[in-house]
Amino acid sequence: MTTLASRTIDALRQEHDGLAVLVSALSPDQLAGPSGASEWSVAQVLSHLGSGSEISLAGLQVALGEREAPDDSFNRSVWDRWDAMTPAEQAAGFLEHDQILVEAFDSLTPEQLEALQVPVGFLPAPVSVATYTGLRLGEVAHHSWDARVALDVSAALLDVSTAVLPEHLSGDLALLLGFLGKPDQVQTPVVLDLRDSGYSIAIGDGVTLASTGVAATATFAGPLEAALRLVTGRLAPQYTPAGVAVSGNVTLAELRAVFPGF
Repeated sequence: MTTLASRTIDALRQEHDGLAVLVSALSPDQLAGPSGASEWSVAQVLSHLGSGSEISLAGLQVALGEREAPDDSFNRSVWDRWDAMTPAEQAAGFLEHDQILVEAFDSLTPEQLEALQVPVGFLPAPVSVATYTGLRLGEVAHHSWDARVALDVSAALLDVSTAVLPEHLSGDLALLLGFLGKPDQVQTPVVLDLRDSGYSIAIGDGVTLASTGVAATATFAGPLEAALRLVTGRLAPQYTPAGVAVSGNVTLAELRAVFPGF
């Protein structure tokens, strides 16, 4: 029987393998060109993922007793080093360091997947491997899309990530939706049924994703991956699949305002 942690690690592996193929074929102009992240080039997206690989690996190594906890300057020193790289170095560095991180996750035993607790700097207590890898997948899945959409405007999130991310966002990582969402952008409470997915987004005093159960006030018609991109600010009109529609007491334009993205 697979666990949430093992399925998340499998998604991280598939994200890496797919992005590695794309990155290896990018020209210098494509690396320097715009990505789906409005303020970053493709190379800067890869730099963000690469530096994140180093930081995530450090946290895992602390949990495994393989290194001391880094000091408060560690993250900034990693970011500064990556920011100073050329676009080509950022791309190559991503391929190297993300591979190392995925292999480290792959090497965890079933017992470690179940019992290990990993420190996260911005959280008050260590988290499970499932939650730790879920945090990483939330970054990788959407920033991978940022890179892929630069070459294909119809790019979608990978199916394997789309299947796993809602479990995290409706569970231990529910706080992320509270961080991403701006509920004051709608006038009345909304329960948005993500049709055929088994999930709904509730917008009221905060923002939550939950299994369908509360009576819906609106419906999102479209693929679940598009709804996930919506909540991370990646469903601008030019990236919205044909057939996506919202009905009920909220509009798609209002939802885009609720979720400005990162």
